[in-house]
Amino acid sequence: MVRLFKHYVPHAVLLLGLVDAVLLMLSAEAGWVARAYQIGMDMPPVSDRLPQLLSFAAALQVALVAVGAYGVGSFLSLRFAAARLAVAVSLGALFLSVLYFMVPSISFWRSNLLYSMAFACVGLVGVRALLGRALGGETFKRRVVVLGAGRRAAQIRDLAAQPGANFIAAGFVAMSESAPVVAGARPRESIVNLAAYVTSLRASEVVMALEERRNALPLADLLRVKTTGVQVCEISTFLERETGRIDLASVNPSWLIFSDGFASGRMVSGVVKRAFDIVASLILLVLTLPLVLLAALAVKLESRGPAFYRQTRVGLYNQDFGILKLRSMRVDAEVAGQAQWATQNDPRVTCVGRFIRKVRIDELPQAWTVLKGEMSFVGPRPERRQFVHELEQQLPYYAERHMVKPGITGWAQINYPYGASVEDARHKLEYDLYYAKNYSPFLDLLILLQTLRVVIWPTGAR
Repeated sequence: MVRLFKHYVPHAVLLLGLVDAVLLMLSAEAGWVARAYQIGMDMPPVSDRLPQLLSFAAALQVALVAVGAYGVGSFLSLRFAAARLAVAVSLGALFLSVLYFMVPSISFWRSNLLYSMAFACVGLVGVRALLGRALGGETFKRRVVVLGAGRRAAQIRDLAAQPGANFIAAGFVAMSESAPVVAGARPRESIVNLAAYVTSLRASEVVMALEERRNALPLADLLRVKTTGVQVCEISTFLERETGRIDLASVNPSWLIFSDGFASGRMVSGVVKRAFDIVASLILLVLTLPLVLLAALAVKLESRGPAFYRQTRVGLYNQDFGILKLRSMRVDAEVAGQAQWATQNDPRVTCVGRFIRKVRIDELPQAWTVLKGEMSFVGPRPERRQFVHELEQQLPYYAERHMVKPGITGWAQINYPYGASVEDARHKLEYDLYYAKNYSPFLDLLILLQTLRVVIWPTGAR
């Protein structure tokens, strides 16, 4: 994987993105040339229309990221990829319409744009038909040797077996575990030279997955492996990179303290983030006001009670604040004010409420909370105090998620369905900790774009 701005991107995804960027530039140029040839127009140098070509490619590339066209499914199924591409091209056309309205000087003629879109559609599908399987195959996967054969090693084995995994478990070495779990693991005693064994398996990385590290680290072995040029990695770091989350089952306080992340030099990033929140929340409030008022009217007409409600949540540094949302449940949804988890097909949700939850309209009034500075657009979702007390007692490191400002959307929201239990909260906490550890404006931008995918293809909204 390649680490961009503290976020891990698989080599196959990066390569496909670069191929797409070149393809979109060529499609834009081909559309312009085709139209110019059709009307008998002389063709000026490419440099004269470079802004148009770049704007076309950038808008469609952003749309591809937004709809999840670089997800695992795009490498495994051409039908899945084609469906995402169709939505991406439509969304790209919408982006270009807004861009051309704001900056007319870089706009294409409509006929040029039509031809370029056609070339782009054919090219994008063709690239995935030709390269999709190869990019998702073993060619771009790293070969990994795992030191350990217990429960942690089995976790890596299961991860390698999942569709879209970015590595191959080339071998497991049993390091005198009392109860080996991984079948076929080779005992360390049967290997004369571990470094030579790793090299013979063509492995580029060794992962330590020992059940007990105290007085058990094979330092001499690891040193010899390292000096052969093979990367040596601890399981918590490996799982963070491969899954995009902090694995609570393997992590320990010392790893969180000494690993890369939670950087203090966030002053500039924080200023940029706050400036974006102010500008974006103002624009969102103005643009969505008619939609919010219409939804509020529908809520009032369907059931008695206020259209909006304010609820106390836990925010930055464990401080309470009020969150504003459109009401999607009956006014008597909670008996005696006791917080309850939402459930699948929750009977407390009204018909209008079910719709506005699906398309996330109920979240729009939170832009006012963002403008006030109590929330950000991107960050861990704030929970109610009662749930926080419960989860802090059951989940390690839960309090650490309050070290960053809560958000309307977040890394957990785009990677995990709606959480309605302690186990769901555990999985979402792993993503929240990853965000808190690896925060950057790049990751914020990626989350904002991917939120469109969640809105278009809702998963688990309750």
